[in-house]
Amino acid sequence: MPDPRFAKGAAFTQDGYVPIADAKISVLDWGFTRSDCTYDVVHVVKGGFFRLADHLDRFEASMAKRRLAPPQGRAEMEAILHRVVALSGLQDSYVAMVALRGRPRVGGSRRPADCENHFIAYAVPWVDVMTPDVQARGGHLWIASTPRVPDASFDPTVKNYMWGDLTTGLLEAHDHGFDTAVLLDAQGFVTEGPGFNVFIVKDGAVLTPDRGSLGGITRRSVLDLCAAEGIAAAVAPITREMLEDADEIFTATTAGGVMPIARLNQRILGNDRPGPLSAKLRALYWQRHEEGWHRTPVRYEDAG
Repeated sequence: MPDPRFAKGAAFTQDGYVPIADAKISVLDWGFTRSDCTYDVVHVVKGGFFRLADHLDRFEASMAKRRLAPPQGRAEMEAILHRVVALSGLQDSYVAMVALRGRPRVGGSRRPADCENHFIAYAVPWVDVMTPDVQARGGHLWIASTPRVPDASFDPTVKNYMWGDLTTGLLEAHDHGFDTAVLLDAQGFVTEGPGFNVFIVKDGAVLTPDRGSLGGITRRSVLDLCAAEGIAAAVAPITREMLEDADEIFTATTAGGVMPIARLNQRILGNDRPGPLSAKLRALYWQRHEEGWHRTPVRYEDAG
């Protein structure tokens, strides 16, 4: 039986394995004071990780780009991910892995190389970017006035917590009574939203932005599904005008899967419900989960 102390989630930190409520980092850690870290999130559905190897690949690439080297290697990190889920006993979970810069060995140093990098991981109950009822009726998406941070300033393919622009867009969306936001870049091209990739459907073809966006694992899954179903799909530049003229819009994220959009600013899409192709891809995504697509069973025996 799972240890009841971990019922709300389990974490691995520099203090070892602890209940999620007891997980902590130093207030002097550059991961906190400078957002000098990278992370990734993989979900667990019915006791199995989805595309775990792909998430670990992306995490390794992000750490390399940010020159972060925690003491744990990939195999040990993977074992830790299994164990935090196993300790929690959760069958459906949001599982995060984080590499942080750490604290400088020399007080007052401004050299990243002087810091002790470290790794944390945690598993908590399932998280949805948009709640199930919003997904069912179709999300309401606001085009934010705040531009996305330029790719030249920070590589958007490195998953990060520097959400100043995304959070500002989200606040604006909520001020207007919308569920969430999508940001454009300074040139007016569509990028992404707070925690998700964006897709448009036009004349039966699917497009997703080629800039300002994380290389989403769920985005990759959608493109894979399109290829398998013979649906034309591409990563390409998308202007605001193309977004506003789309037949359908949907978003994609580990925390929720394929999530259709029913309204964009004041425009109602279709019949104010998820579009047919968006709904088809959403259903296929979860059907493939049921079939064991890219599934890695959680090693619950590791809880001991």
